[in-house]
Amino acid sequence: METPRTDPDQSVPHGQSGDPQTQPQAAGHDRPEGEEHPEPHWSPFAPVTDESPSAHTTPPSDLNPDTREQPVVAGPQSYGQPQYGQPGVTPHHPVAPQQAMAPPHVPQGPVHQPGQVPPPAHPPAHPPAQPISGVPGSGPPANAPASASPASGAARPYSVPPHHAPQSAPPQAMPPNPGSVPPPVQTGYTPPGNLPVPYPDQTAVTADDFAQRRIVPPAKPVATTGVRALLRKGTFGLVSLKPGKREMEVARYTEGVRRNFGGLRQITVVNPKGGAGKTVAVLMLAMMFGQRRGGYVLAWDNNETQGTLGMRAQQDFHQRTVRDLLRDLEHFSGPTGRVGDLSQYVRAQGEAMFDVLASDESATAGEMLTSRAFGNIREVVSRFYKLIVVDTGNNVRAANWQSAIDATDQLVVTMSARNDSAETAARMLDHLEQSGRRELVRQAVTVVSMPAHRKDLDLPAVQRHFAARTRMVLLAPYEKLLDSGEPIRYEMLSPATREAWLKIAASVSEGL
Repeated sequence: METPRTDPDQSVPHGQSGDPQTQPQAAGHDRPEGEEHPEPHWSPFAPVTDESPSAHTTPPSDLNPDTREQPVVAGPQSYGQPQYGQPGVTPHHPVAPQQAMAPPHVPQGPVHQPGQVPPPAHPPAHPPAQPISGVPGSGPPANAPASASPASGAARPYSVPPHHAPQSAPPQAMPPNPGSVPPPVQTGYTPPGNLPVPYPDQTAVTADDFAQRRIVPPAKPVATTGVRALLRKGTFGLVSLKPGKREMEVARYTEGVRRNFGGLRQITVVNPKGGAGKTVAVLMLAMMFGQRRGGYVLAWDNNETQGTLGMRAQQDFHQRTVRDLLRDLEHFSGPTGRVGDLSQYVRAQGEAMFDVLASDESATAGEMLTSRAFGNIREVVSRFYKLIVVDTGNNVRAANWQSAIDATDQLVVTMSARNDSAETAARMLDHLEQSGRRELVRQAVTVVSMPAHRKDLDLPAVQRHFAARTRMVLLAPYEKLLDSGEPIRYEMLSPATREAWLKIAASVSEGL
């Protein structure tokens, strides 16, 4: 049976589905057999349609059962553009835009991936038409499937499979259709995933994170004293050894003394027994804190009668005492008070880098200092100093002694290695505990001043007793310069004495 042919004069709408043998080839483009499917040819004169090929699932009712073609319906001349077919042939009627594109006929069967040869499902009902010699375009198109030629007059199903195109085929970039709206251009920027994250553990970065770069790591410690330092200097730095154990301990004590206390602090040195080493302890602690912290340290003699702090300290150009300051206290109460004016009442200690406020040195002094007088003086000196070391008298019942204890941040109990001095200190601690200052006693530091010889001393008993009642018990070595009773020449102190009092100052600093 011959395959029906379509009259070449009959116009077929562009894209209309029909018999593969009746679909005309593109003008001037005859593809040889076996050639790859080229990209779809685009024409600027193709009609614009919004209808998807998958919109139809059932064939229209007005199809010609013989030719499977839709009748041509004339539309207004204003719709669409003139249809161009074969050269020299004028279309009979313009095609409406709604009917310009019809769903193409896709053969039913399994969907195969690109590049795979599908197996033959059923033999074709009729052999394909052979090309006629001398007549171009008389054979089937190169891209027509083998099973796309049904028998003439037989009813062929008109349905589109759910997957009418390979899903893995990438979309082809088509030129824009004239008059159509181009797709929106995505301007969003997605950073690559391999960029480093500066702060992975933080959800929000602040200026404090950037300011961390100002933190300078500590320098590598090198020996500055002893044989290790001589070796480094002798080799001009080629051999640089780390500090020894003793030097590292000194550095640790120095850091403890230099730490920030967070405000004004007061150290009070107590023992009702005379000759217990209170004055020496006040001067040595003030020197250690002053030299390591760079000043702003005051040693204050709060003796209710004649004290000796001014006698053991370095002398200055004046002999004024705490009573002179108390008389002129109104000058410093207002905003006109200056630290330079206060130097007329305190005695500078030179290289020790602290000042001394001496008590009244006259034996014929009138009244003793009151609790109110102590508070007024402390209010003034606290505006110019960061650390105050107070030397107390021998009367625990005196008002200024009690006021000094109430303002104490760190208590230091001094004694000699004699039994009478230790027993007096122990009874004083009983008095403080009974008056509600138990915590102050527990945090106190005990300093035992060693004599020139240890004959007839029960030092272990003293250490056991005060270690059970205070935070720490430390020993101060004997120093002839300190035991002479003369003004202390700080530059002549032995290294052992300096190191021992530095350790005591570091222990005191822990309670501040």
